[in-house]
Amino acid sequence: MKSSSHSIESWISTTPKLKAGVFSNLFENKTLQWWAYIALLLVTDFIMVGLGFRLAYIIRFNLFLPIFNLEIVPLLSYYQGLSLTLIPIWIVLFSLSGLYSRSRLLGGTQEYAKVFRANTIGMLLVIVAGFLDPVFIFARGWLVLAWGSIFLVVALGRFLLRRVVYALRMRGFFLTPALIIGANDEGRLLGEQLYGWRRSGLHVMGYIDDDNLPGTPVYKNLHVLGDLDSIDSIVEQYNVGELVLATSALNREKMLEVFKRYGMGEKINLRLSSGLFEIITTGLEVKELAYVPLVNVNKVRITGLNAMLKTLLDIGLTVLLLVLLSPLLLLIAIAIRLDSEGPIIHRRWVMGVNGTRFQAFKFRTMVQNGGQILEMHPTLVQKLSRHYKLVEDPRVTKVGKLLRRYSLDELPQLVNVLRGEMSLVGPRMISPPEMKEYSKWGINLLTVRPGITGLWQVSGRSDVSYEKRVQLDMYYIRNWSIWSDLYILLQTIPAVIKGRGAY
Repeated sequence: MKSSSHSIESWISTTPKLKAGVFSNLFENKTLQWWAYIALLLVTDFIMVGLGFRLAYIIRFNLFLPIFNLEIVPLLSYYQGLSLTLIPIWIVLFSLSGLYSRSRLLGGTQEYAKVFRANTIGMLLVIVAGFLDPVFIFARGWLVLAWGSIFLVVALGRFLLRRVVYALRMRGFFLTPALIIGANDEGRLLGEQLYGWRRSGLHVMGYIDDDNLPGTPVYKNLHVLGDLDSIDSIVEQYNVGELVLATSALNREKMLEVFKRYGMGEKINLRLSSGLFEIITTGLEVKELAYVPLVNVNKVRITGLNAMLKTLLDIGLTVLLLVLLSPLLLLIAIAIRLDSEGPIIHRRWVMGVNGTRFQAFKFRTMVQNGGQILEMHPTLVQKLSRHYKLVEDPRVTKVGKLLRRYSLDELPQLVNVLRGEMSLVGPRMISPPEMKEYSKWGINLLTVRPGITGLWQVSGRSDVSYEKRVQLDMYYIRNWSIWSDLYILLQTIPAVIKGRGAY
């Protein structure tokens, strides 16, 4: 999937005259851009659902797999007619699930969750129809295969279209001009988060703030554009479609004023922050006590069914990997023993959920007297204290360099996953001294289990700055879903093979 997205982005980047010609109106009009995307999405889904039904027929009846009854092979024309009848039903279910609503598109992996849910409802409807109408006959194996194949091919089609839109967003298309109301600490942090993620679809133009003069810099090239009294003219000037309100920056009266102006309008979408941007990454629940609605903050980010799904994914894949990789683990252990003296497994104390500490396992990649060797290089000592990692580390053994390049030294952490201390996917594992680098973000980091891989792993590993690592960890925690874990796991394989950023 990654290579496909790169090829799409490279194609767009080499098409500087994309706006010219008959398509100029399309690319200049944001409404037309979205209508064109939704129309393309409809056509793609129609084709992909049909392809899913066809793949199910091929697997069920043409491959002659022994798990199916092979005595009767129905006519292809019957299943083609059935598929043509069911495709519009699937499209209607997608539409009812909000899969063609602009507000629910390109918002993360939740889109794939909606596809999965709508596809499952479609399958259940067919089962119910078959139960109620004895004349309606279909192979159960074909339906189950169609359920799986439709989800996969529809998700693939939408994945590729998203890559096109993400690439276009980097060139200024499919972006909604946005303003942040409030230039206090929370507003600055919101700008920092949104400014670096153009794929989100928001193009932050600047700030509205009553306490700073117009032109006051807030973050990078984002400045205060005016105060609340001039917000109408600024919205019109920049054709703003999104307002992000930092609630801690305004008093109750001013927030009500902003809501009255823009909260119910159709042209502008008003978003309110929690007021605790630095602290809350866990879910919020509203519960009534004595008829008073109070907000309850979960102590951990992932709860309920989501926690169960993540645990099942961790345990299932970990057990499978340990079985498949056991010969490799044995070879690595022998190589470490032959290469240098010392234990095969290195243990170090790291931070876990809610501040608990545990010993993370790794294959030893350094010599035993590493401390003495490092003392001979004062410059490296300073670098290590700042970055917690060295590009050229004299303590690393020959075998250790190879293990680190392909992240093989982290394989023993699969045992930590089975013990419930780590997850396959999560934020970067850190030691207690590193907590100070996360400052106010530290409390967020401890709401989920650290991962063997994560966004930092697929984004360049040690080539990523420490500040960027923190941002990636916070983005993962705030936007977690089981689909994002699956996506990161798929992206980890090519990232590890390339070995970029591994020291």
